[in-house]
Amino acid sequence: MSTIHVDVVSAEESIFSGQAKFVALPGEAGELGILPGHIPLITRIKPGAVRIEKADGSEEFVFVAGGILEVQPNLVTVLSDTAIRGADLDEAKASEARKQAEEALKNAKSEIDMAKATSELAVMAAQIAALRKFRQKR
Repeated sequence: MSTIHVDVVSAEESIFSGQAKFVALPGEAGELGILPGHIPLITRIKPGAVRIEKADGSEEFVFVAGGILEVQPNLVTVLSDTAIRGADLDEAKASEARKQAEEALKNAKSEIDMAKATSELAVMAAQIAALRKFRQKR
């Protein structure tokens, strides 16, 4: 069985490090699927769920709030400012943060405030979607 080493790293800690059969994540231009032996690639990733099919057949989910993906034939590295294990996602907190972002968007007084609120709203919506995807798989 062929595997690839996967590292998912946030600004604060290593979230996942191990062997996998397959990795799927939201690339900037669409969903990416990575198998062992994939051609080298560097790209930005959008907020969403990283699905890792581990060597033993189980799955690991990690929410990332965007970042950078580097793929080498035997190594996948996901770098993100914010990454949260699927099991650690909290829907109540994410929903509250989404409401706060919606309120900030309504009260935005400048284009910068509007851009920040829009970005935060997109991240929270992606986090809630990732949480729901994680729950469906369990």
